[in-house]
Amino acid sequence: MTDTAAHRDPAAFREPGAARALLDAIRRRAAARRRREPLRLMEFCGGHTHAIMRYGIREALVPDVRLLSGPGCPVCVTADADIDAAIAMASLPGVAVATFGDMVRVPGTRSSLQEARAAGADVHVVYSALDAMDLARRRPELKVVMLGIGFETTAPTVAAVLEAARAEGLGNLSVYSMHKLTPPAMRAILEAGEACLDGIIGPGHVTAITGWRAWEFLPAEYGLPCAVSGFEPLDMLYAIEQLVTAAVDGEPRVVNAYRRGVTAEGNRVAQALLGRVFEPANAEWRGLGVVPGSGLALRPAYAAHDARRLFELPAPAGGRTAEERGCRCGEVLRGAIEPPECPLFGRACTPAQPVGPCMVSGEGSCAAYYRYGGASRP
Repeated sequence: MTDTAAHRDPAAFREPGAARALLDAIRRRAAARRRREPLRLMEFCGGHTHAIMRYGIREALVPDVRLLSGPGCPVCVTADADIDAAIAMASLPGVAVATFGDMVRVPGTRSSLQEARAAGADVHVVYSALDAMDLARRRPELKVVMLGIGFETTAPTVAAVLEAARAEGLGNLSVYSMHKLTPPAMRAILEAGEACLDGIIGPGHVTAITGWRAWEFLPAEYGLPCAVSGFEPLDMLYAIEQLVTAAVDGEPRVVNAYRRGVTAEGNRVAQALLGRVFEPANAEWRGLGVVPGSGLALRPAYAAHDARRLFELPAPAGGRTAEERGCRCGEVLRGAIEPPECPLFGRACTPAQPVGPCMVSGEGSCAAYYRYGGASRP
């Protein structure tokens, strides 16, 4: 694989002959291993899960490689407590909550933002944090709260808006930060030892910000190879071929299989922006619990724009979590089970009537399996 300008056309990364050659290489390398069990690889990113299912890569690798989904869907890993807090803020007089569309339908312990809006709460779907800023300008009588959802890819855009709002003196815009960092979550999964992995497919968009060196702890501390991948079929197959080779040879390393988008050091401008506005904090992840240093909290200099400091929110009473309703999203997010192993999958839980967030989000594993893999058990 090369990354010349001629190969920036997505069609170049969907060439059937090249895909067959990579599949053959994966099978040959996998056949050289001593054990009979399939190699277990985790794709961290929800976008990768959808690409894998859309292009039939999961089925094409059976029985040599088993692909497991990870916690790389920001909406899916959002804790029930944060969803409940968003609903509570949107229900306050004079408060408007701005959020990305996927979050609207995610159930909390009692309802969703969609249901709260139907009941009179002021909820706005936005496409970027700039839309929330524009709402705050147009409606100075409102306290506008932007729900900060996303990993290292999205957080810099929210940070840029906060810097602009502070400079402009836009005092009615705040952010409820639920932003999260990906390497600590990967550590938490490995420390739990539940998934028994042989390699990690690194998230392409996240790593464009962090740089691929952010994943060097995987081979250094856990003896696991990592291949950072793009989102086209050949991107994915090349990354998997590199992981299989490293696992079979017993030579774990980080491979940048997405050179047209990722460098060793990442986006220094975005990193500096994050550092000025946010600081690491503990964060609760669905399925993982509280992961130390995995969240992004606003720095004290931005206290006037920090919704967590500005609003006193009572704890909801009488509700039930998705897990208490039988949802197994948490296990899916840490690679312990595949979506069809949840008894609700395709039955009580569908995209039209989701019980858990993994069936709601456009990056959710359950939604990908339902759309591309069918609703029946494999």
